[in-house]
Amino acid sequence: MFSGSIVALVTPFRDGEVDYDALGDLIEFQIAAGTAGILPCGTTGESATLSHEEHDRVVEFVVKAVRGRVPVIAGSGSNATREALRLTAHAREAGADAALVITPYYNKPTQRGLIAHFELLAREVEIPIVIYNVPGRTGVSIAPETVAALAANPRIVAIKEASGSLEQVSQIISRCGITVLSGDDSLTFPMMALGARGVVSVAANILPGRVAAMTAAFLGGDIAAARAIHYEIYDICRILFVETNPIPVKAALAMMGRIREEYRLPLCPMGDENRARLRKALEGAGLV
Repeated sequence: MFSGSIVALVTPFRDGEVDYDALGDLIEFQIAAGTAGILPCGTTGESATLSHEEHDRVVEFVVKAVRGRVPVIAGSGSNATREALRLTAHAREAGADAALVITPYYNKPTQRGLIAHFELLAREVEIPIVIYNVPGRTGVSIAPETVAALAANPRIVAIKEASGSLEQVSQIISRCGITVLSGDDSLTFPMMALGARGVVSVAANILPGRVAAMTAAFLGGDIAAARAIHYEIYDICRILFVETNPIPVKAALAMMGRIREEYRLPLCPMGDENRARLRKALEGAGLV
């Protein structure tokens, strides 16, 4: 369940509402291209601007649309443990295969607070939990020692590591057997060289086949092929973060004709200069 290319799926909007027709089409696009897992309601899915009702319905829709063909890992984190508990319990009730739980943002808990947060969720909800470490978004980083302590819990099975630090990855893998997944597309290949098992990918929204092929090649022992794909898609991976995620990837999907380009404030459309750079990169990759 926790290896290969897992897409951090965007949430398409139309006239201010979730566009479920487009969402269903995106799911089919991913599965047909060989994506190993679908992750709705993460950062890329603009979970921060979804209402609780929308969040629940998106998870339910994705589980039903996927129909067990690949695992569904539902985003269910929050800065409040009580809210994260409700979202994680709903993910289980909806039939998700696992829950992605971000380190609580804004309130900057201590490492003891992080342990208490994740252990409560693991104790209360019978579902595999993937820790999500992205200090650039949350203001707090989970220490390798804390990850190792949490990894002793059989329900805490993986970590999406998006600190941008290969030292952090090395420290985690040297301390425990938890599955590590890249949370940075441009670092997936080097992280897998350190022992990561795959990626929760933004780039897979537009390049599902190539990201799947890269991770499959590495896991299959063809390191040279994986390295070649890494460099093939590297520039695209970088351009997708020229502005705040998911602004560029949603703009790219719109250029590809797969969704309407629509965001919820405070996210807004790309600036003209970056939009031109993005289009040029997509044209160079043969995507538009």
